[in-house]
Amino acid sequence: MISGIQGVRARRAVAVVMTTGALVATGALGTAPAHAAPVKFTIDAPGAFVMNDATGKSLYSKTADTARATGSTTKIMTAQVVLSEKNLNLDAEVTIDKAYSDYIVNKGASSAQLIVGDKVTVRQLLYGLMLPSGCDAAYALADKFGTGSTREARVQSFISKMNTTAKSLGMTNTNFDSFDGISNGANYSTPRDLSKLASTALKSSTFRTIVGTKSTQQKVTTKSGGYRYMNWSNTNNLLSEYQGTIGVKTGSGTVAKYCLVFAATRNGRTVVGAVLTSSSAATRTADAKKLMDFGFALK
Repeated sequence: MISGIQGVRARRAVAVVMTTGALVATGALGTAPAHAAPVKFTIDAPGAFVMNDATGKSLYSKTADTARATGSTTKIMTAQVVLSEKNLNLDAEVTIDKAYSDYIVNKGASSAQLIVGDKVTVRQLLYGLMLPSGCDAAYALADKFGTGSTREARVQSFISKMNTTAKSLGMTNTNFDSFDGISNGANYSTPRDLSKLASTALKSSTFRTIVGTKSTQQKVTTKSGGYRYMNWSNTNNLLSEYQGTIGVKTGSGTVAKYCLVFAATRNGRTVVGAVLTSSSAATRTADAKKLMDFGFALK
């Protein structure tokens, strides 16, 4: 069920009619005449949310507080934890371990194609995390920024940081059990919670630059002391298809299906939102466009 549009006040009359999978808004928005044409749209995703980034007010909600698998949108929190580290040195180098590439092979996971022995900076790992959705980059970051004497301990420590951060942001229906969204059975969030997370993450200029990048070429140091170039493209095609898009992250998986956390700015106004469990990559993109169009249309 769609839970409605909140935070829209009309000077005259507003009538909101709810139907399964559809929202029909009629009446006056601001000073519009009462006979203005209805706004009608449907979305494929069973879970969706969009909000005004400046105020946090809900503009559209559809089962926005129902917990669902999130796929690689989890990596927004991975990046948030890293970028919140005290005295973070984005140019610090991380040596790519065989464990990271083995993980990709064993899980059949999305990859930044990191090569064992290469020295890659934290900044570059964040690009590899957010653009091609590299689970190897996520593993490297969790290993680097977790604490403990073993890799397993460090990874679990990092995941604990993810959950602590979620609580601090008021993400009340969220839990992480992985650093990349490949769930061990208890990795979930909601459209509202993911929108809160994205809004916070976008306050970082580094994060904003990375998720707003369509493609990048990064020079990394090889094991032998030479160098190679890594070329990464962003899986978020809204950057090319929707004017004003500033991010943020796609996700997919057997249970998660197709997910998208999105944000765009037009005329000085930013909207942020999420769709979860869409039936295809095309429908998640179409849903996001409809939701942003609706959000920008409201006064």
